[in-house]
Amino acid sequence: MSDTRKKEIIMATLELAANKGLGNVSMNIIADKVGIKKPSLYNHFASKEELVEAMYQFLREEAKKNANVGAIDYTVIFAGKSALEILRMMVGGYFHMNQQEHMLNFYKVIYSERSIQPMAAKILAEETEKMIIATKQLFYAMEVHKLLHFQNADMSAVSFAMTVHGLMDYELDLRSGECKTENQERNNLDEYLQWFCRENATK
Repeated sequence: MSDTRKKEIIMATLELAANKGLGNVSMNIIADKVGIKKPSLYNHFASKEELVEAMYQFLREEAKKNANVGAIDYTVIFAGKSALEILRMMVGGYFHMNQQEHMLNFYKVIYSERSIQPMAAKILAEETEKMIIATKQLFYAMEVHKLLHFQNADMSAVSFAMTVHGLMDYELDLRSGECKTENQERNNLDEYLQWFCRENATK
């Protein structure tokens, strides 16, 4: 099986699962989406279970790629910026990355399946842990550069990362549910960043 065809089948399955729910996606539907006959699909994957397992392995590798940002030169990033500008930049980059279509499909599937699929839960746990570690490193650097001050940088990082995660999930729910609320007119995430900077301002 060529890597190109394998990825095509996996991406088709991911898109279908994001739109219909994984339980509603059959091998027939996947074959139609890819544009091949069902017997040809079974030449690549012996069963739907095998295909789903391959999809999760693919998602896990993609998550690792997204988290692998390499070494960060905070001196360059911080130059001439306020604490609020830095947090807006860092959170904004993460937010926009996750708004890409393939990442939205990624999260739709992972979130919907995590309660019944151990692999989905593991991927989410690993993603959250990486986000917390990255936030701790950012806060250590911000404290060294006297941009913010924390009574406990580690716990501040956990609280910050989980709050940002929650607000992003809320935004995704609003969009997916086509909800119209007063909160949509306000940028909850930016208001939180402003509050966080005020609460942890250097003395």
